[in-house]
Amino acid sequence: MFAVLKTGGKQYKVQAGDVLRVELIAAEAGDKVQFNEILMVGGDKLTVGAPFVKGAAVQAEVIDNIKADKVITYHKRRRKHSSQRTRGHRQKLTLVRVTEVLASGGDKTDVREAVGTALARRAAHGGEAVKAEAPKKAAKPKAAKAEAPAKADAAEKPKRATKKAAEAKE
Repeated sequence: MFAVLKTGGKQYKVQAGDVLRVELIAAEAGDKVQFNEILMVGGDKLTVGAPFVKGAAVQAEVIDNIKADKVITYHKRRRKHSSQRTRGHRQKLTLVRVTEVLASGGDKTDVREAVGTALARRAAHGGEAVKAEAPKKAAKPKAAKAEAPAKADAAEKPKRATKKAAEAKE
């Protein structure tokens, strides 16, 4: 019996005994997890979901949380400028061994669901957004413009004498 499951934005065709490298799951080594987003179950009878097969599940045991090989990118931006940058990235993965493919009854088991770390963080914060948002600034009430007598200020200031005016006085 095989199943096609969806996790981490990818789809995997699995059967009992397979070892998978999937996107990081919020689980430790030795934990049992269950994938509930099953797109297809095959065996004696093929069942295709719309979009998921109801009641189907794949149970797996977490072997380890690992990092993939480093991917290095090099960006050189423009000619005649020394503008360049090297970046590296190592994707975090979880190794799981599929133990059982359930065509039905997966929703009645007590094995916890395999969720990614971002979803786990969101659930821990009560369903709020994962990223901390900057507090919104309160709208400032528009203050009435203070009508200052511009001409009165000008009248109080002594006028500066220009060279022509000073020569004319003499």
